[in-house]
Amino acid sequence: MIRFENVGLRYGMGPEILRDLTFQIEPQSFQFLTGPSGAGKTSLIRLLFMSLRPTRGLIRVFDRDLSVISKQELPELRRKIGVVFQDFRLLDHLTTYENVALPLRVLGKEESDYRADVIELLKWVGLGDRMHVLPPVLSGGEKQRAAIARALITRPDMLLADEPTGNVDPPLARRLLRLFIELNKLGTSVVIATHDIALLEQVDARRMVLADGRLSIFD
Repeated sequence: MIRFENVGLRYGMGPEILRDLTFQIEPQSFQFLTGPSGAGKTSLIRLLFMSLRPTRGLIRVFDRDLSVISKQELPELRRKIGVVFQDFRLLDHLTTYENVALPLRVLGKEESDYRADVIELLKWVGLGDRMHVLPPVLSGGEKQRAAIARALITRPDMLLADEPTGNVDPPLARRLLRLFIELNKLGTSVVIATHDIALLEQVDARRMVLADGRLSIFD
């Protein structure tokens, strides 16, 4: 699904923060991306989402060479990837329902075609009674679940989640992890960036560990 070969990344003229990354993300796989704060987890997530280009090396996404993909082609490829950012990026003037439905509206879908799916997904993440509430009224955990639902509504081939349990208590973190596991069982590849050791210990999954700009993989 995604392949990195000797990928390096630096910002401006600074030192490389990611060095010689070589790995693959397989279809229907589940993996954690971990490492100390400042190790480059968010930068790697951005490379996976194609919002950053590498300084060097090869990245192939859905069997396409990223270096020759035009800006016009990127949105179509990104639609295959759902992403949950640390800051949620919900629009405060839209309700929970409208935020989750937004990717489908952007694609030109009619509400009559997706309304039932959005409502079902909101119920699945425990927000069935909060769908008409604006984000400023939601708790941090509710915003997190709304962001996850928005990332899932297009049924992506891969989900990237950057610290998805960083703003919730342990019981809710376990609930969110179960959602990711169920999603993976339905066929979506999942990459969760986290430094939550308790979360890592709950699933027997591949671990991708970033340290000093390099990646170690433990299957």
